[in-house]
Amino acid sequence: MKLADLHTLFLECNAVCTDTRKIKSNDLFFALKGDNYNGNSYADAAIKSGAKFAVIDEEQYNTSSKTILVEDVLKTLQELAAFHRNYLKTPIVALTGSNGKTTTKELINAVLSKKYNTTATIGNLNNHIGVPLTLLSMTKDTQIGIVEMGANHLKEIEFLCGIAHPDYGYITNFGKAHLEGFGGIQGVIEGKSEMYNYLTTNKKTIFVNLSDAIQKKKTKNTNRYTFGNKTENTDVSISFIEAQPFVKSLYNTLEIKSQLIGDYNFNNIAAAITIGHFFKVKDLDLKDAIENYIPSNNRSQIINQDSNKIILDAYNANPTSMQAALLNFEKQDGKKIAILGDMFELGNSAIEEHQTIANLAQSLDIDQIIFIGENFNLAETNTTKAIQFESFNTFTEGFNIKSIEDSTILIKGSRGMALERTLKFLP
Repeated sequence: MKLADLHTLFLECNAVCTDTRKIKSNDLFFALKGDNYNGNSYADAAIKSGAKFAVIDEEQYNTSSKTILVEDVLKTLQELAAFHRNYLKTPIVALTGSNGKTTTKELINAVLSKKYNTTATIGNLNNHIGVPLTLLSMTKDTQIGIVEMGANHLKEIEFLCGIAHPDYGYITNFGKAHLEGFGGIQGVIEGKSEMYNYLTTNKKTIFVNLSDAIQKKKTKNTNRYTFGNKTENTDVSISFIEAQPFVKSLYNTLEIKSQLIGDYNFNNIAAAITIGHFFKVKDLDLKDAIENYIPSNNRSQIINQDSNKIILDAYNANPTSMQAALLNFEKQDGKKIAILGDMFELGNSAIEEHQTIANLAQSLDIDQIIFIGENFNLAETNTTKAIQFESFNTFTEGFNIKSIEDSTILIKGSRGMALERTLKFLP
């Protein structure tokens, strides 16, 4: 089947779905494959659950007039997404970076939706499957699309840009994330900068934080729209006021108090304000959008539980974000307890990076540090305030967590550690 013909059928459907458990009437099902599953075997179930068509790539499952046989389901999904993006010609704002992508994306969406009908990446569906699904969720009513792009190896951002064809782009930062796949921090910079390469080659606009020396240098001769503080010659000037406990900023004489903690969130807020300013969102609408955005999904959430205040930042972690979280946490008042879980995908740098974070945590004004995970368990500690556990189970079995009271608690670790489970054990 020609791609244009498949697109015509797609337009007759309500949505694209890749999970039979979530099928709704009139959906278009794509039978994707994984290490432990073959979506082709679920095509019949998808149709019986209401799917209008099922896209498959194995002849033996082509048993219905509602199945569409293609050479490769995943490739077809990606090609259809690119076709649909060019069909709609909706302006696309893309973003990537080592830290803060999803929070920044949510803030940008909150700001732009004050004036435009937007469609944004749901959650962190930002990979070779998530980006196509985001594009295919856009309709003729979408005035601006906001696409988050994640990567853990070189050429991935380049590939995603080739599908989404962004008109605007922003990189949050270059940090020590996915070092195993990128081969080191220089690989991270090169990989994330693939977005700059696409935008520059296609004469598109780049949003740039001029306070970031690397990004300032890399975008010097590009079509850029910049932000920073008053001392820099920027298109938009935004000043940091404080982050105790929530980030406050000053923009065009407006004091904006967010519901985000940590001074590391200032750049995320500033980027959203800048992009809103570029798209001519009114100042008071910008302020309202930022102030009413409430973080969720284990990202910089503040939870008051009995006598304890919990800073839940357990969605993900890498050395850069862990350092920022700890430095901010030290500024909190009262008794402070940090519960830190292993950082994943660091490759040969894992032992060194965990030791560096362990050293930092012990040097700060934090009353107790609980390290959880195989890598943190190997780190050398030099103070009685540090306790180490090889796994989450040994932590819950060997530490009287219910004894914690009247404390501010930071919970941070990589997604695989699932440290949000700690909440069940706290009093």
